[in-house]
Amino acid sequence: MTPLRQQMIDAMRQRGFSVRTHQSYLAAVTALARYYGRSPSQLSLEELEAWFRYLAVERSLSGSTCRVHHGAVRFLYVQVLKWPSFDVSFVMPKRAQRIPELLTRDEVGRILVACTNPKHRMLLQTCYGCGLRVSEVVRVRVRDIDGERGLLRIEQGKGAKDRLVTLSPGLLHALRRYWAIYRPPRGSFPAEAIRRPLSVSPAPSGCSVAPRTGPEWRRSAASTACVTPMRPINWRAACRSTGCNACSATATCNRRCATCIGYPSSAALRRGCPI
Repeated sequence: MTPLRQQMIDAMRQRGFSVRTHQSYLAAVTALARYYGRSPSQLSLEELEAWFRYLAVERSLSGSTCRVHHGAVRFLYVQVLKWPSFDVSFVMPKRAQRIPELLTRDEVGRILVACTNPKHRMLLQTCYGCGLRVSEVVRVRVRDIDGERGLLRIEQGKGAKDRLVTLSPGLLHALRRYWAIYRPPRGSFPAEAIRRPLSVSPAPSGCSVAPRTGPEWRRSAASTACVTPMRPINWRAACRSTGCNACSATATCNRRCATCIGYPSSAALRRGCPI
């Protein structure tokens, strides 16, 4: 590790930058150094302007990516190398305005039914019902769930900010059933056979519907929740779709049978549940 890279890391740590910001800024500065084949401290303003033109014109990077590179390079020269100013002339590409693709309630129901793993399904339900980011839902803990007030506490989300989100009665009941099965000691969605929270990387790939669980899923969740509340899933129909014959004709529509998923009875739910 070069002294300049260590200085930049120390400067970002002092300001409390997130791990993602560390990775993005270091990657941007490393790309700049590799492009010219020498240390960024030896570059001139004209060379920096040529670098930004290369990113926007030749590589055709999006506006958001160019802003990340610009912010990283500016941070290096102003905060680390102590330049009095950063007068690099650069026109940012226009930010594209896109309307997010919203999922219907039927589509959401099919996504949840297609996910056969109970833990992954509960993760998707929580992500959809509360409009959470993947990095937030994998770090949800049992103590963050306030069942009395119907709230979920999100600690240190994007921008290192805490916030409270609303839990619907149906989602709260599903979380209580989930806790009765798994009894997670710390994180609500621990990694397989390991007593630690699930990481961000395997969370979207937990089921076969991974491509729809990114930012569009979260935006769709927030938009749909503002328009209409989420209805309980017809678990009786879901059981039949999976080939289960144990569900009786009089089974309630909002509870899946013990043969399919092993949900306990309501009496068992009330014994020692901290939620």
